[in-house]
Amino acid sequence: MSPSLALTCAVAVAAYFLGSVPFGLLLTRFAGAGDLRSIGSGNIGATNVLRTGRKGLAAATLLLDLAKGATAVLLARHFAPGAETVAAFAAVIGHCFPVWLRFNGGKGVATTMGVALGLAWPIGLAYALVWLGMLIATRISSLGGMSAVVAAPLAALAFGYTVYAPVLAALALLVLWLHRANIARLRVGTEPRIGTKG
Repeated sequence: MSPSLALTCAVAVAAYFLGSVPFGLLLTRFAGAGDLRSIGSGNIGATNVLRTGRKGLAAATLLLDLAKGATAVLLARHFAPGAETVAAFAAVIGHCFPVWLRFNGGKGVATTMGVALGLAWPIGLAYALVWLGMLIATRISSLGGMSAVVAAPLAALAFGYTVYAPVLAALALLVLWLHRANIARLRVGTEPRIGTKG
């Protein structure tokens, strides 16, 4: 049974606001590392937090951004079964376009992994393996993230979770679009690697 339109809208709003919590920005401020938006790429995600030299903060940002995506999906499954994909999409939109930061947020890689895990753990596992595999092979954060988001809808199809493939494909397109500057740098060989300045 599908949830009512009113309940679905409520799920979307709640998931958006949950996704919009800028953990990277909050953690770096509370730790005295300054405004994350004025460091490195200016992004609020874990990769840019790592540029502050605070590995613990970067790990915490990654886990919290992942957790908010998973939590949004799991809460939707509990309170409004059938609205999980709405929650998944809204949570990532909240992370990428948070109202608190004038709609200038992160690029959605960790939060998309969270929603993938929340939707179905095999999809999340495939996402994580592709992400980590590409990171280890290339040490290029953006390439790992983009490879993982592209793998997610393919994993959904491969593992029989076809109902989740469309939203994961839409999120993959969004994340790729947000990485367009990274793609341009990859094409000319100037995209920085983890452990190097840039």
